[in-house]
Amino acid sequence: MKASRLAVALASLLLCSAPALAASSANASDSAQSRDQDTQAGSLVERLSKPMSSVTQGSVTVEGKPISYRAEAGTLVLDGTGADEGKPQVAMSYVAYFKQGADASTRPITFIYNGGPGSSTVWLHMGAWGPKRVVTSDDTHTPAAPYQLVNNDYSLLDASDLVFIDMPGTGFGRLLAEGKDDAARARSHKELAKKYWGVDADAEAFAQFITQFISGHHRWNSPKYLFGESYGTTRSAVLSNLLQSRYDVDLNGVMLLSQILNFSLSIDGSDANPGIDMPYVLALPTYAATAWYHHKLPKYEGKALAPLLKEVAAFATTDYEQALSAGALLDANRKQAIATKLHDYTGLPVDYLMKANLRVTGGMFEQQLQSSTDITTGRLDTRFSGPSMDPLAKTRAYDPQSAAISSAYVSAFNDYVRRDLKFGDGMKFRPSVYGAEDFHWDREHKAPGARFSRGALNVMPDLAAAMKYNPDLKVRLFGGFYDLATPYYTAIYEMQHLPIPDPLRQNISYAFFPSGHMVYAHIPSLKKLHDDAAAFIDATSNQNGNSK
Repeated sequence: MKASRLAVALASLLLCSAPALAASSANASDSAQSRDQDTQAGSLVERLSKPMSSVTQGSVTVEGKPISYRAEAGTLVLDGTGADEGKPQVAMSYVAYFKQGADASTRPITFIYNGGPGSSTVWLHMGAWGPKRVVTSDDTHTPAAPYQLVNNDYSLLDASDLVFIDMPGTGFGRLLAEGKDDAARARSHKELAKKYWGVDADAEAFAQFITQFISGHHRWNSPKYLFGESYGTTRSAVLSNLLQSRYDVDLNGVMLLSQILNFSLSIDGSDANPGIDMPYVLALPTYAATAWYHHKLPKYEGKALAPLLKEVAAFATTDYEQALSAGALLDANRKQAIATKLHDYTGLPVDYLMKANLRVTGGMFEQQLQSSTDITTGRLDTRFSGPSMDPLAKTRAYDPQSAAISSAYVSAFNDYVRRDLKFGDGMKFRPSVYGAEDFHWDREHKAPGARFSRGALNVMPDLAAAMKYNPDLKVRLFGGFYDLATPYYTAIYEMQHLPIPDPLRQNISYAFFPSGHMVYAHIPSLKKLHDDAAAFIDATSNQNGNSK
């Protein structure tokens, strides 16, 4: 900067006003560019401040039966409350599918979302329940474009109308920051991010979206369902209680895929929470399933998976749990014996298990299982593998499953939404808000009846409250044996410890599949998942005497 000013001063002695003219021209150019940016940002907010939609027609064949549908892609606008009532603050994008010819007043409707927190719903839309499905490789990296989009033989549209909702700030939706210039909009965006990106605010936004949607589409009398995946199950616990107790919207059912309700039980980073050992206990069956899949268990080679998982669960909740609870008082011989047994079930070396003090986090397991060949095991789906970023690292540096399919999903949707649904031209689709400006998730949560939030996020009380408030609410839990993001046995443990009366426990049912976090990425599992979900809706829609 000093050199630049010196050059200008010297030149001015020789050329008089020439530099001044150049500086004036540069300033004018910068000013014009700034005005253009302000105008572009302002015009986007202006567009999104009013609901947008595009309606198209289509058809899908589900398990041999043709279904004609009306598709609606668009955005809904949420206004502020209190002093901000009537002021647009959030635009949430969605895609809805309605079966043609069905009686809308009694036709089931399912609200669907992924998790993160911070993710759009592109995954469930393009992989599970939408009328079109992107083709990906089963347990290896999907080759680059062009990707194949096919009829989804297992779309849930045969059982229910479907509404795929993107959380605030994802998809085509945005926080509607206001202000006359970039600086003012930045301040407004920061305030809105703080207001909407958090556990309780997120559930409130979804509750407002759903009630606004059923009002605008005359669906108040339809049987209603929630389907959430991953953090979407966390959202469903809070949202189901909120909808029923505050908005007077009873739900027929809640479907939870790859559940996480109590974050203190997560196997990710569990070594940062010493003294809490249940994550290791509950993840062990998934470690065993993964090692079995990758042929790392000589004693169980050629044998069925189900008996192995039953055996491992029994060991985990008895000998292993007791050993961990002993802490430093565990006898050396006993520790060696437990390590040897863990080796049998995980394929990890005994010496490694001893050095790890019998406690292996998810990231450590994923890095170590196939380390002899410098291969990293998947997290969301441990059937997947990929080259290790750093073979000497303690934990995995990336998730091979995410790397294997993300491009296919995002690319296919971006093409499909514009080409087939006629929506999104001139707009940017955000698969997630990770890395976006001001994104920081507020995990503070006040459980029902609590005076303040406490400890790690735990929404088990919310789901329990929802089931007590509506004793007819049915809950169906789905999970994959090869999911290390939300291990299936952890989900079972959460349900078994849900604070509800015994008679309500019959309202919870389970189904597990030989797949990972995104159960639907494995096509045989997708078929079974569809049939199960469709049967669940049929049995709980309170029609033709099928409500019990």
